[in-house]
Amino acid sequence: MEAAAPEFGTSLSHVSMFLLLKAFSSGCSALTGVEAVSNAIPNFKQPAEKNAAGTLLLMGCILGAMFIGITLLAFGYGVKPDPKATVISQIAEATFGRGTMYFIIQGVTALILFLAANTAYSAFPLLSFMMAKDKYMPHAFMVRGDRLGFSNGIIFLSVMSALLVVGFKGNTESLIPLYAVGVFIPFTLSQLGMMIRWIKVKPSGWQMKLLVNTVGMLTTLSITLIFIFTKFTQTWVIFIFLPLVVYVFMRIHRHYCNIADELRIDIQVDKPAKKGNTIVIPVAGITRVVMNTISYAQTMSDHVVALYIGFDDEAIRKMEQKWEEWNPGVRLVVIKSRYRSIMGPLKKFIDTVEWKTAETDHITVLIPQFITKHWWQNVLHNQTSFMIRAYLINYKDVIVTTVPYHLNR
Repeated sequence: MEAAAPEFGTSLSHVSMFLLLKAFSSGCSALTGVEAVSNAIPNFKQPAEKNAAGTLLLMGCILGAMFIGITLLAFGYGVKPDPKATVISQIAEATFGRGTMYFIIQGVTALILFLAANTAYSAFPLLSFMMAKDKYMPHAFMVRGDRLGFSNGIIFLSVMSALLVVGFKGNTESLIPLYAVGVFIPFTLSQLGMMIRWIKVKPSGWQMKLLVNTVGMLTTLSITLIFIFTKFTQTWVIFIFLPLVVYVFMRIHRHYCNIADELRIDIQVDKPAKKGNTIVIPVAGITRVVMNTISYAQTMSDHVVALYIGFDDEAIRKMEQKWEEWNPGVRLVVIKSRYRSIMGPLKKFIDTVEWKTAETDHITVLIPQFITKHWWQNVLHNQTSFMIRAYLINYKDVIVTTVPYHLNR
C-alpha cells in the first residue's frame, strides 16, 4: 500500500523543538560544499572576485532549486525514510517506475556524489597552499607536482581521510556531525572576520555588508551550537582536535618567523667573511678512496689533516709506518680510542681544531666513501661514513661533505 501525502496544514504530533533543530542542523550540513569556490579564487580569471561571486550565486540558485524541488516531490509522493532506498530513488521510482529513466537518474546521482567527494581534493590543496604561503603550514604544501597540482596536499588529505574512515569504521552517522562542526566553526569565524573588517575599514555601503555578515555569523553559530548540543557524543573530539591544530599552526608560524629573523641580512652592512679552510679527513686505512679524497681536499686548501682513530698499539704502529712510506703530502694525526669508539675521539679532535682556527678558518670534514655498483652490495659493508655524517651534520660551525668513489665491480 502506497503512502499518501498529508494535506497542507495538517497538525503534527510528537515533533519537539529539539527534533526540529536536529533536522535543521542535519539539513544545513547537506548544503555545505559551495564554500570550496572561495578557496579556488586564485584559479578564476580576472576579475577573480566577481567571477567567483557569480559562480557562488549560480551554485546557490541551483542548489536551492534542487532542494526545494526534491522537498516538494518527496511531500507530494509521501516519501518516508527507508534504510534500503534513498529519497531520490523513491522519487524516481514513483515518477518513472523501475525503467530505464530510473537507472539513469541513479547513475547521474552516483556521478554527482562522486564529484562532491572530489570537492575536498580541489579545495584543501589550495587552502593548504595559501596557509603555507602565510607560514602557518609546512612549505612543502606550496610545491606543485608534474601535473601542476599541489601533490603534497592531495597525498596528505588522502592519508588523513583513510585514517578517519578506518578509525570510525566508515560510519557516516559519526563522521557527518564531526564534518559539519568542523565546517561551520570556520564559517562562523570567517563571517566574524568580515564583520570586524567592515567596522575597521568602513568602505562605501559597509552597513549593508555588515548586516549580511552579521546574519550569516549568527546563522552559522546557531547551527554549530545545535550540532554540538544535539550530537555532543559524536562531536566532542573536535574540542581536542581544533585547539591542537591551532597550536601546531602557531608553532609552525613562529618557527618560520624565527628562521627569517636569523637568516635576514643587511645588504649594506653584512658582507661575506674571508676565511681559510682547515680540512679534516677521517681515514681507516690507505686506499684509493682515501687517495681520491685527499686529492680533492688539496684543491680546496693547503691546511689538510688526515685523522686515524686506532684501537690498539699494533694497528696504530702499522698505520703510521705505511703512511710515512706513502707520504701523500698530508699530515696524519693518530688518536687511540680505548673504548673502541670513533665518534667521541673525532668530536674531541674537531673541538680542538675549531678552538685553534675558529677566527681564521672554516672547519670542513671530508668523509671518504666508496659507492658500490649494485645497491644490494651496500649491505655487505659497514656504514661508518653514514654514521659520521649523521653525527656531525648537526654540529655547529662544521661543514660535512662526502667525497664518493664509484666502484666498477
